[in-house]
Amino acid sequence: MNITTKKPYVIYVAEIIYLYISIIKKKYPNINTKEAINKFIETDEFNKLSSGALHNEWFNELKKNNYLDQETGKKIPDETIKLLEIQRDATIKQLIKIPELYETKNNILIEASNRAHQFLWRMCESYELWCKETKQLNALSLNITD
Repeated sequence: MNITTKKPYVIYVAEIIYLYISIIKKKYPNINTKEAINKFIETDEFNKLSSGALHNEWFNELKKNNYLDQETGKKIPDETIKLLEIQRDATIKQLIKIPELYETKNNILIEASNRAHQFLWRMCESYELWCKETKQLNALSLNITD
């Protein structure tokens, strides 16, 4: 019997990050995951994520559908929406974009860059752990948790 596990809403953004970084690694097979994350930071997708636009587009879509889950048809609880808003705000804070982040010797800017990288790494790690817990191993390509 194949049992499908409903993905928690807070995992959706981690999955998006994971998939983009996986695509980058496939495009550049000779780079490691850290380098793939750095390349992700240079993309338009990262800019949407770090500005909150990705979450806001998702919220607008949910609102347009009266906050109904498209898979189950059930209303998404208000508490879940509040958690997603907290996730958006934390993501913006952790991924603050500072021009020329990697070319400066200023320790504050380097610290912000490291914080963004660590946040993306943890999001990918969370997604892998969820996939392992729910036995969805075919979705894994970065092998962060090995």
